[in-house]
Amino acid sequence: MIELSGVSKALDHRQVLQDVTLRVVAGERLVVVGASGSGKTTLLRLVAGLLMPDGGSISIAGRVVSRDGRTLVPPERRDVGMVFQDLALWPHLTMRGNLDFGLRARGMAREAREARIREMLTRVGLEGRGSARPAQLSGGERQRVALARALVLNPKVLLMDEPLSSLDDELRARMRDEILRLHEAMGFTLLYVTHNREEVSDIATRIVRIRAGRVEEAGRRSTVSPAGPRAAKLPEDPGAAAP
Repeated sequence: MIELSGVSKALDHRQVLQDVTLRVVAGERLVVVGASGSGKTTLLRLVAGLLMPDGGSISIAGRVVSRDGRTLVPPERRDVGMVFQDLALWPHLTMRGNLDFGLRARGMAREAREARIREMLTRVGLEGRGSARPAQLSGGERQRVALARALVLNPKVLLMDEPLSSLDDELRARMRDEILRLHEAMGFTLLYVTHNREEVSDIATRIVRIRAGRVEEAGRRSTVSPAGPRAAKLPEDPGAAAP
């Protein structure tokens, strides 16, 4: 589903990612862990098309989308949704407006857009609240809107960058359950960045650890500890390669 081959990226004269090779299998829930500044968010932004790789290539669903500093497929045509750490909701738009923005850009007819928005608000438990603006919502409700906005176009891939970091423990647990429920119902491939051990334990079917811009370790949830590296590359990993 997602393949990175020899991907490198420098930002502000600092090498953020170095020769990253990684494969994400369709439908899996891959969680990326690592210290702050290790390159996790940059990895997601490269897949989304918000950044271009300096070297290497990125493919999604068998189609090369970026290669050696060139964008071959723009972000809006990659069939990828993203939930940012700060959620990035438009404060001047209602919940319905936040979801409608991408649908209108796709040229979807009004009745079809309204039906899709109602469906997504119902899926995340916010039916009947479409006229509320982000400032009128609780933290958990804003998280749900951000999730609904990322999924309203029914993407094949969902990228999530520490989306629950601002929530208390109870809300974080509820949102983990919500993410798993939506994954089961919609079948998207999930690439998820977090520092939280409980999120790793609950969400991951496979874990990748990044250290200083390199894939240090990858494997099944039972074989990779969120707390620290292991010495060897794990055979269960279907596509990640340590440098």
